[in-house]
Amino acid sequence: MESEFAATLKGLNMKVTPKRLAILEILSKESIYLSPEEVWQLMKERFKSIGLPTVYRNLEDLSNGGAITKVIHPDRKLYYFCCRNQEHHHHFVCVFCRRVEDISYCGNKEIVNEVSTTLKGKVLSHVLQVYGICNSCINENES
Repeated sequence: MESEFAATLKGLNMKVTPKRLAILEILSKESIYLSPEEVWQLMKERFKSIGLPTVYRNLEDLSNGGAITKVIHPDRKLYYFCCRNQEHHHHFVCVFCRRVEDISYCGNKEIVNEVSTTLKGKVLSHVLQVYGICNSCINENES
């Protein structure tokens, strides 16, 4: 799996480092998003003297490079998730169990049209994250 992550980083023209590889491995094992502090706690098992700022910096670099997904939570904190889907898509984020699911729908064409005709602007990029409660959590809370 490490070689897969190294190839991902190289494909994104990012430097392959042991800490970046460890972060990708940690996040890839989860079906939920993690906070930087949670990643840091797991990283300390491998890198005894790693500091939280180093983890934050690497998470941001990986997110900006496109290797991981940043989850901007309604609690106004940042979380991170390793999404292996390389196709254009968006995410549904469960605010109860922290699960992240892919959404294939994208309303970008409508948004681009609205921005260009109404605002006379130009869309450069977009991010869509839908927050809600997943089916498992709904069923669990109804019991």
